[in-house]
Amino acid sequence: MTITLANRVKALTPSSTLAITAKAKELKAKGLDVIGLGAGEPDFNTPENIIQAAYRSMQDGMTKYTPSAGLPTLKKAVVDKLKRDQNLEYTNAQVIIANGAKHALYTLFQVLLDDGDEVIIPTPYWVSYPEQVKLAGGNPVYVEGTEEQHFKINAKQLEAAITPKTKAIIINSPSNPSGMIYSKEELLAIGEVCIKNNLCIVSDEIYEKLVYGQNKHISIAELSPELKDLTIIINGVSKSHSMTGWRIGYAVGNQTIIAAMTDLASHSTSNPTTPSQFGAIEAYQGTQDTVEVMRQAFEERLNIIYDKLIAIPGISCIKPQGAFYLYPNVKNAAKMAGYAQVDDFVTALLEEALVAVIPGSSFGSPDNIRLSYAVSLELLEEAVDRINAFIDKKMHTNN
Repeated sequence: MTITLANRVKALTPSSTLAITAKAKELKAKGLDVIGLGAGEPDFNTPENIIQAAYRSMQDGMTKYTPSAGLPTLKKAVVDKLKRDQNLEYTNAQVIIANGAKHALYTLFQVLLDDGDEVIIPTPYWVSYPEQVKLAGGNPVYVEGTEEQHFKINAKQLEAAITPKTKAIIINSPSNPSGMIYSKEELLAIGEVCIKNNLCIVSDEIYEKLVYGQNKHISIAELSPELKDLTIIINGVSKSHSMTGWRIGYAVGNQTIIAAMTDLASHSTSNPTTPSQFGAIEAYQGTQDTVEVMRQAFEERLNIIYDKLIAIPGISCIKPQGAFYLYPNVKNAAKMAGYAQVDDFVTALLEEALVAVIPGSSFGSPDNIRLSYAVSLELLEEAVDRINAFIDKKMHTNN
């Protein structure tokens, strides 16, 4: 018996971040001292007050189904958070709780896109954006945010990319993988184009709490009532509260879209995990001290490891403003080490130097690599030393 897979699945590109992480774990299982800088999750445990809140909920019998769009108490906590942090007014009916921000995005594209609809995706981009658009029958349209533009696109580029089929644009600020943040002025200019062309703005703000120096996260939804009406905010507790495995994210915005997402969720997941929702309620209603402790730790690591990284011959890097990734250009370093393609350099780095990083080709910019600094400073310094030694050894071998 031969079973044929659906075309939509055949066209999928596997997640490179998960693939690299799996390869690193495989080598570790063989006893090799691999340093993994691929995974996009904090290395801190979930704060104890959140763990205890979820535990208490289970003891109290809160282990049954909830409404498909999530617990009303959690939706209210999200509404209060948006008011507190960004002075944005929403109602519970404009919120859906999902099984992680990734699932919120997936569900959004499923209800938003028809076959052939186009979604503008600035490069570099998070690996799942184009795949989720394609799964919904849409077509990703890539607009390059060059290094000279600090990996961001501008209003002129956006305007040039719009066609009669354009349905939405994705804005990810702070960005995965680059760590760049769109300024108020940049968002206003992009927003004018979106208003003019009635584009849905998908604003992925999952890294909003991880911002460094004098930089500030701004949601495009807070800039005007017109932009708020066009924007669907995607967020969650995974990065801010180190709750990646709890799988709680959400979408906030147009009530009609949220209602459609709720209907779809009712036939796909039933509801987000109940104890996780009680943990997320505590995440937003309880103390935020641990959020700041983690943010400060990431910033300290960034400031130390950035200087070590850019001291390596052939490597250049724009200093990130947020998230927990470095996104250096290693094209020259790869050539110096004898590799024409950065992807080959990344493979050799893992196999020979035992350092796992993600190739920039996965994010739409093949000259770069992504390194997560969501690991201890000791491991980060050791990893950078290994990268430096690897390049130096290859240069001498080739010569």
